Amino acid sequence: MELKINQQTKQFNAESLSVQALLDLEIPHKQNGIAVAVNNTVVPKLNWNQHLVQETDEILIISATQGG
Repeated sequence: MELKINQQTKQFNAESLSVQALLDLEIPHKQNGIAVAVNNTVVPKLNWNQHLVQETDEILIISATQGG
């Protein structure tokens, strides 16, 4: 499966992935303060396990940072 994540094309050895499974692969240690959009639509955290990404989807993963 080919996905575009934060404007970088990546290959995955899976026919289907949930948003949660994708995050487990991409950022396994830090998932607090994360927002995910699939094809410019925000996926609520409560739906990460159910929302399946499709071939050629564009995913944006945003991480909150502190600073001033």
